[in-house]
Amino acid sequence: MTDDDYYPPVSPISAGLPGKCPRCGRGHLFKNFIDVPPACDACGLDYAFADSGDGPAVFVIMIAGFVVLGFALWLEFTYEPPMWVHIVVSLPLLIVVCGGLLRVLKGVLICLQYRNKAAEGRWEG
Repeated sequence: MTDDDYYPPVSPISAGLPGKCPRCGRGHLFKNFIDVPPACDACGLDYAFADSGDGPAVFVIMIAGFVVLGFALWLEFTYEPPMWVHIVVSLPLLIVVCGGLLRVLKGVLICLQYRNKAAEGRWEG
């Protein structure tokens, strides 16, 4: 019997979106904006497995690029504003969308990594 057997299954989405522990759903997954602490403060789960790599950044680039570029194109073709309007409006939008999505997507990917027991490939020998 493992430690995981003592905890009911937690949805990776419901735990990852608010940044909660993938095992207990109560502890914090982040100690500040996107840094992962060594262990869960509620159940003690070791977060050494948590390596989301560049996955969250790739998803953020794709989603934010689609949203912000779509908005900038709409703004350009609808109102034809000067370039400074694009800088004043689109740049802050890009920063808000990227900042808002990065933590959320990193939390979801770490929770999915825990649930699926994803790890680096190892040679059996």
